[in-house]
Amino acid sequence: MASARAVVERFYNEVWNQADERAAREILHRNFIFRGSLGPELRGPDGFIEYLRSVHAALAGFTCTIEELVEMGERVAAKMLFRGTHRAPFFGIEATGREIVWNGAAFFKIEDELIAALWVLGDIDAVKRQLTSDASHPRFSLA
Repeated sequence: MASARAVVERFYNEVWNQADERAAREILHRNFIFRGSLGPELRGPDGFIEYLRSVHAALAGFTCTIEELVEMGERVAAKMLFRGTHRAPFFGIEATGREIVWNGAAFFKIEDELIAALWVLGDIDAVKRQLTSDASHPRFSLA
């Protein structure tokens, strides 16, 4: 039996970092609900997989790093670091070739060892600043 923590770690290591659609279908509940800073609410594994594809298309080498993780039964919260190289339109901004890095937080609900719901809050202002400014901006950190 996989812990809620193990399911979340697999979600980031396999689904996001490897763009593994098969793993997404294995660990996302059929009624999965996703709400993220980068777009509208999505439902089901197929809706999420379309989103996964769009982010990877816009950001080469897109990775998610878990910086902190807290598990409370079937609820998991994670402090995240996101990174990728801007290679296609993103937030309506044409490719810049820049590596962008931003922080976020993710809140999961696990049911029967599957991810039933996920709400991700990312620092969208930092993303837009990095895509539109020539100045580098250090990322905010509580470390």
